[in-house]
Amino acid sequence: MTDLLPLFVNLTARHVVLVGGGPVASAKLTQLLAAGADVHVVAPEIHEDIVKAGVAISRRQFVPADLDGAWLVVAAATPDVNRIVAAAAEERQLFVNAVDDPANASAFLSGVVRRDGVTLAISTSGEAPGLTALLREALDAVLPRDLGAWVREARRQRAGWKEDGVPMSQRRPLLLEALNKLYGLTAEHAKHAESPMDSSAISAGSAVNRRGGGTWQ
Repeated sequence: MTDLLPLFVNLTARHVVLVGGGPVASAKLTQLLAAGADVHVVAPEIHEDIVKAGVAISRRQFVPADLDGAWLVVAAATPDVNRIVAAAAEERQLFVNAVDDPANASAFLSGVVRRDGVTLAISTSGEAPGLTALLREALDAVLPRDLGAWVREARRQRAGWKEDGVPMSQRRPLLLEALNKLYGLTAEHAKHAESPMDSSAISAGSAVNRRGGGTWQ
């Protein structure tokens, strides 16, 4: 498989078709609703949690016309049904996420960590979902507890840079310095670093450890 393009999409009020009505489909519905999607579920049998969600439901077999007007389709049915959904999606140039069925998928929902306005997504191209979950937990463990302060400072600094016309290439070290100052750190922590990446690792790791957010390995 070629490299995937990581992409965050805005599904707010956009039509998404979810094919499947079991527990797996129910879990995917929760994710889609959290993203603000307008979801239509199609399946002969529907899990009670999906019914309780109050979304549009068609209690029948999937037909290709169900995808008309959709922005995204999630196939959480049997491999045979997923294959039919994938073919219909391909005809409409529509991306399909086939749950635990990478052969019938052109889009993959990732393991996600959301904290204080920061979103991290991890994918193994649908081939190792267990590893995706472990990596998600590991990243969540090492993020600083006060990540919100980092986000607020980054926003404040960006506003000033845009006003002053600071080039993009100069912003990263300036942000690193600003974040260090949140913890009383100085450039001394990074002066021996061989690259900006080394510098970031040293300072970010220092900040996390000082605030009890975990250990950088």
